[in-house]
Amino acid sequence: MPAIFDALPGIEVPVGAISKSLAAMWEDTAASGAPALAADDAKATQVNFVLHLGLQSTAADAVGQFQTVVEFSKRYPSRIVVLCPQRAENGATEMRAKIYAECHLGKSKSDKRCVEFVLLSYPRAARRHLENQVSICLSTDLPLYYWAHRFSTNARLADYRFLLGRAKRVLIDSAIAPADAFSYPWPNPKALRDLVYSRLLPVRQTIGQFLSRYPAAALADGLRAVTVAHAAPLGAEGRVTLAWLRRRLVACGASAEKIPFELGPLANRATGSLTVRFDYGDPARFFRWVGDFATGQALFEADLGNGHTTLPAAVSLLTPENALSEGMFF
Repeated sequence: MPAIFDALPGIEVPVGAISKSLAAMWEDTAASGAPALAADDAKATQVNFVLHLGLQSTAADAVGQFQTVVEFSKRYPSRIVVLCPQRAENGATEMRAKIYAECHLGKSKSDKRCVEFVLLSYPRAARRHLENQVSICLSTDLPLYYWAHRFSTNARLADYRFLLGRAKRVLIDSAIAPADAFSYPWPNPKALRDLVYSRLLPVRQTIGQFLSRYPAAALADGLRAVTVAHAAPLGAEGRVTLAWLRRRLVACGASAEKIPFELGPLANRATGSLTVRFDYGDPARFFRWVGDFATGQALFEADLGNGHTTLPAAVSLLTPENALSEGMFF
């Protein structure tokens, strides 16, 4: 299996010459007549962003996450560092570095934004030097956002306390993170954000907007059970949706102790489906939502005492780059 560092784009440079090499790269680009930096503000950055690829990342996976960061940077210019740990069996003892850059046009030709990437590959033996090297690559006056992708255990991620403690947000994806990721004693647990929750923003919005037409008491009174069912690939989305509904219904006055909140598999549905059901003591009262992400279609059905309502709607998940921005800034 190829190393993730080798699969990612960029020009390999000496670790001690990263800044010099970045400057030379822009000079060489301009000399060749290709688009390059015409002004300092074209390279103005808003945040420091570190993508840390865990050892469970494959080469194809790493390329996909790298492209997500590229798409993110088109909207939020960032100082970007990509960390690629080396497997112990590689026998390497030294860090390796690559540099990479892209320029993007905004709404006009004069709105050009250029971003720089520094990619660092490091063996376990060199990890003690990683903090200094990352610090050199980041801008000291910008907030840091840290995305930890595909770490096998929390203990491995906890080794990087200098990033966990400094970051304004620590992003993980609970669909692939260790099961106890959100109960682990992180240095700054309030900074943790779940990308599953972030990409469910359109679902939370559409269900929340529909239910907001009813008084809180109408949603909570007589509620007997809340059930979320999911197709096999959407187990994490189902779990996070159920937890969100629990919080919101408790805020409406429902009893978390007396009402079962149940999660289960969805039979005989397309692989992209998720459903929500509220059951009440009065069988004439109900709420149903069915969403199919494969087709982008959803359907509401409800009767909470004001007559039967049926409403078709659209449904989607946020794109990976938009889920990043949602998790980072909101």
